[in-house]
Amino acid sequence: MKDLTSSVYTFEDLIEGNFLYIDKTEYLWRLIQPAKGIYFLARPRRFGKSLALSTLKAVFQGKKALFKGLVLESKPYDWKVYPVIHLDFGNCDAFDADSLRQYLIETIDAIAKTHNISLTRSGVSGHFTELVEAMTIESKIVILIDEYDKPILDNITNPRSEDIRQVMEDFYSVVKGTEPYQRFVMLTGVSKFSKVSVFSKLNNLTDISMNANYATMFGYTQQELESNFADYINSAAKRLEMDRDELLRQLKEWYNGYRFEEDAATVYNPVSIAKFFESGGKFKNFWFETGTPRFLIDLLKQNNYDLPSLENLELDEVGFSAYEITNLAVEPLLFQTGYITIHSYDPETMLYTLGYPNMEVKNAFIRHLMDVFTPVRKEIAASHIVKIFQAARSGAIDALMAQMRIFFSNIPNNITLQNEKYYQTVFYLVLKLVGIYIDVEVNTESGRINAVLQSGDRIIIAEFKLHDSAESALQQIKDKKYYEKYLSSGKEIIILGAAFDAETRNIEHWTSEIIENTPSLPL
Repeated sequence: MKDLTSSVYTFEDLIEGNFLYIDKTEYLWRLIQPAKGIYFLARPRRFGKSLALSTLKAVFQGKKALFKGLVLESKPYDWKVYPVIHLDFGNCDAFDADSLRQYLIETIDAIAKTHNISLTRSGVSGHFTELVEAMTIESKIVILIDEYDKPILDNITNPRSEDIRQVMEDFYSVVKGTEPYQRFVMLTGVSKFSKVSVFSKLNNLTDISMNANYATMFGYTQQELESNFADYINSAAKRLEMDRDELLRQLKEWYNGYRFEEDAATVYNPVSIAKFFESGGKFKNFWFETGTPRFLIDLLKQNNYDLPSLENLELDEVGFSAYEITNLAVEPLLFQTGYITIHSYDPETMLYTLGYPNMEVKNAFIRHLMDVFTPVRKEIAASHIVKIFQAARSGAIDALMAQMRIFFSNIPNNITLQNEKYYQTVFYLVLKLVGIYIDVEVNTESGRINAVLQSGDRIIIAEFKLHDSAESALQQIKDKKYYEKYLSSGKEIIILGAAFDAETRNIEHWTSEIIENTPSLPL
């Protein structure tokens, strides 16, 4: 049983360290077959992009011995050696144009030094062009650029972002301008930009991000998981005293679900799988712990985004596959960063249905959102969540609402809360973390229910009012008979009216009743 690692991202180090490597070289062979190829592929962070580029680097450096026993070794390929420029923006932390220029020039100089090349031209593009020309005296060149968009993503909300994009435009113009010198070019990143100068400089790239032939190039399919991790799966099942099939079911629920083309198989997040087995079989939010872009969370809040819609979002391809930096849209950012993924596609309407890929992403994302939308710190939220769960299960409405008030208390005064949607959003986030099945804005023949909670043997139908009374909210449920569609459920039905006060920024009053002709259970 080979060792696992979640911290080694270089192909040569993986092979020489005898670590487990999931053979993806079939996909690389498809890319390198043509005499020339210029490609772009977007995937969420920590999905194996760096490993793929380091593998391509080894291929073009002619290191055939590293590929013993892998698919590529058996393919018809000449293993010719090419000069390789490998740039990784993963460690670039530039927050103004000058520091970015300095980083690029120093990085280019470092590559030149390894090839005994002295560069004399000034400026980023001059430096980069001179390096390409100097390295292509005897052979065409290979250019591999990892996390090409990191300097841009890091500075999306930076007032100096336009200056930074201009530097990146200058840099990427060299990739376009030196095309005659190129044997192979590949750029990877998280994002695909539309109608902006940076990406327009790279319009000669073939975008394979949603190409069916490469949809499972990153991440692990179910078959890859079960065949490559069989010993680890058996060991974890024994340690957890769990049936193997049950362990596989839970692994799929927690870490699978990413789909990058409508008909493709879903894949597991590779870092989460490695960390799960490294931890001895602990189900945790491994991938999410590696960092969440704060600007994305802030963007959801600033736009007063309808968070429940993320569980069943319908968009056409343009709506989630590309975006403009100057006009940020939430959906493509969420898709490209891995927080929502493709669930299905309707060829008749040409609409994709998207949602959270798995439990890991959904739970962790909601925790981070609640940290922004409410004043309750993540560190102490758990105890309140448990009390809410217990109250909902037992039908103790007063205890439930008293705990809910904690999540609305001390909301900063600079937040404008003049619509019911904000309160509904916080209610949704809290109850999702509790683990209660909750629908919001449920359609009925007579109107839309604010929220429906289902927990154990109870269904709670809730209506919220701002600038009105709890009694009015309760009466609306009665008048419109929102409860009728649930009468055949065999569960106790509680109707709940709640009133929010914009001045105190909290739930000020609530009232509830049990609907007659339902099983009688104590409150």
